[in-house]
Amino acid sequence: MRLSQSPRRRPWILLAAGALGACGVAIAADPPTSYMPVVIKETFAAIKARMERDKPAVERRQRSLLEQRYDLSDQPVRGLRMSGGKPVQGGVRVRLPAGASWEQLAAMTPEQIRERDLFPAGFLPLPHPNHAEGGMVFPKFHIEALKRAEQRDLTRFDLDFDLPDHFLPDFPAPIYLTTRPDLGDVSKGQLVTINNYYELFNGVLNPKQLEGLRLLVTPFAQQQFNQTEDRRSALPSRGVACLDCHSNGHTVAATHLVGDIRPQPFRHRIDTPTLRGVNVQRLFGSQRALKTVEDFTEFEQRAAYFDGDPVIATKKGINILDRGHQVHAMGEFQAILDFPPAPKLDLFGKLKPSASDAQKRGQELFFGKAQCSACHAPPYYTDNSMHNLQVERFFKPQTINGRFAAMDGPIKTFPLRGIKDSPPYLHDGRLLTLEDTVEFFNVVLQTRLEPQEKDDLVAFLRAL
Repeated sequence: MRLSQSPRRRPWILLAAGALGACGVAIAADPPTSYMPVVIKETFAAIKARMERDKPAVERRQRSLLEQRYDLSDQPVRGLRMSGGKPVQGGVRVRLPAGASWEQLAAMTPEQIRERDLFPAGFLPLPHPNHAEGGMVFPKFHIEALKRAEQRDLTRFDLDFDLPDHFLPDFPAPIYLTTRPDLGDVSKGQLVTINNYYELFNGVLNPKQLEGLRLLVTPFAQQQFNQTEDRRSALPSRGVACLDCHSNGHTVAATHLVGDIRPQPFRHRIDTPTLRGVNVQRLFGSQRALKTVEDFTEFEQRAAYFDGDPVIATKKGINILDRGHQVHAMGEFQAILDFPPAPKLDLFGKLKPSASDAQKRGQELFFGKAQCSACHAPPYYTDNSMHNLQVERFFKPQTINGRFAAMDGPIKTFPLRGIKDSPPYLHDGRLLTLEDTVEFFNVVLQTRLEPQEKDDLVAFLRAL
């Protein structure tokens, strides 16, 4: 059950007493359940009115958290743009604890940082814009573009996306194909939708790939966007398409909560990853470790769209895809989405002689002192594995806007090719810039990089 789906506004699952009692987390009196309610006790009009009334307070709380954690100002890097032309944000945006410096933190042990409560708040897990409610949330610019293109509205009446637009990826993002690198951006600067996919790709894709793309831009019922009384759209909704989150086969940084964790406070926020380069990947999902892109595609439709609850999916309109034809076609299109061009890299994924001195120094650090290559091996800068960073060494368990921050668990090694196109970073988007990311790993891996070394490492990452 969601907080919003019962007139008593009770949490939809009991927090485990043994895990949370010592941390000061309130424990509900209801028995635990893995399921959401099928029978809703309020009318849609009552739900909508209540959640609209609560929305300003929910958003103020999340905005306050972000402002406490980060410098949210618009500070693009001079002369640096994503492959589609959007300026890249620069600088360390995570705020330091009072009286601490990055150099001091890097020199301390995890135990010292934990006991003195010096782990920067921006390094802690990032909660969903309304963690107790959860669900898919899309940036405003994407919502408006879809309304113009399809007259389909992904606005939620209960909350809006939280991160400022300037920290998000290109929109609409370029599309590069492994099968036709000669074409460059095959999107021609357009957002690919059900209305223009055929015009753009007929004659470029084979019939199976074209059918896969059609399905990827077809909206299907989803937990928040459907035709039932417990939806979160003002009008009954046709639903959400795969390429709503993975816009143009890339990402708009839309957020959600993982469907495979209970109870609700333990569920992790998801920063939608790019689909570029899935042909070289062998694990799918930031923490699920699904083994093929077909598994991932089928899982999304059967479970992730409905918060991992197939019971509620039956009510809201689950779309069961045929594995041998439809799922395979969708996977085949995803598998030809390529990384953006990287003119400074050679055939082995290393820098060409034309790279700058700073980039070359950064490359040396990447494969040496910074230890990045232990997980991110060239040419695509992934090891197709999962690693547990054990970030919980640095902080005490705590509840942050409804998110119980304790352990992240294993996280997939995402490819770093084209990484400047894919902010924000880490699986939940808690790191807004590459500078933030370097500072995070410098503390977590205890590599003790000097300030100039950090700048050089960032310069190398931007060349990938």
